[in-house]
Amino acid sequence: MDLTLLRTFVTVHRAGSFTRAAALLGLSQPAVTSQIRTLERQLGRPLFVRRARGVTATTFGDELAHKAAPHLDALAEITEAGLDPDSPTRTLHLGGPPEFTAERALPALSPLITQGLSIRTAFGAADALLTGLAAGHHDLTVTTVRPRGGLLTATPLCDEEHVLVAAPRWAARLGGPDVLRARGVRALDPVPLVEVHESLPLIARYWAAVFDAKPTAAAAVVAGDLRAVLACVSAGAGLAVLPRYLCAEALGRGTVVALLDPPVPPLRTYFLAVRTGTLGLPHIARAHEWLLRTAADW
Repeated sequence: MDLTLLRTFVTVHRAGSFTRAAALLGLSQPAVTSQIRTLERQLGRPLFVRRARGVTATTFGDELAHKAAPHLDALAEITEAGLDPDSPTRTLHLGGPPEFTAERALPALSPLITQGLSIRTAFGAADALLTGLAAGHHDLTVTTVRPRGGLLTATPLCDEEHVLVAAPRWAARLGGPDVLRARGVRALDPVPLVEVHESLPLIARYWAAVFDAKPTAAAAVVAGDLRAVLACVSAGAGLAVLPRYLCAEALGRGTVVALLDPPVPPLRTYFLAVRTGTLGLPHIARAHEWLLRTAADW
């Protein structure tokens, strides 16, 4: 049996779609369809049933995928790693938001460099990164969006606490947490807003969770990186909502002040996403496991 046909079959099974499988394999959709039909003729059994969105494996198709996929993954691992123990290091293609990747993920993965892992990173928004992961551009993606469907598999990594912060002079002008709790969100009206996007994603989420309200003002400063937001807030530009891990050092130094300490702070969950089945590849599995283990202390 042609291993190319089996590889195409397993990719379609994991992707749940001829179109997505074609993108992963670098083939046209007609070529994928033709290969699946050839394999079905050889086996004398249908492998997939077409649905409105994608395809679903038949019982026979599921059984074949369960038997074939581990062996194909093992062959791919041998091919990519090479038979020579002195072969080049394995490369992990990691995608994620720039701040979390720089401050959390990359430092956590650094010990694996001495174990033969090399890393290439790509930064971007969650939707774009998940699209890139599905297309095979990344091996592992850190995301705040849990992917749907069977093509990608996500594991919760950690929760990120959001903190409402401003420079000390703004905190003094507002009168402290007691005044803010008494007056509510209206007390913040004089303070300019600093955000990563015009839509105020972090501020809007905080306003909804803590004040049961929506922001009424536009951002005074929009900076596309949370580290730039923190720098602006530290310089007195206004207030922002930031992840605690990112502003903890500034809070400790007193460069910024937490304006409020709600009993239930807003949280955002990060996930580790991979293409389904690729955790059978040792370098991806090792990075995945290492990040989960390290995140337990975050």
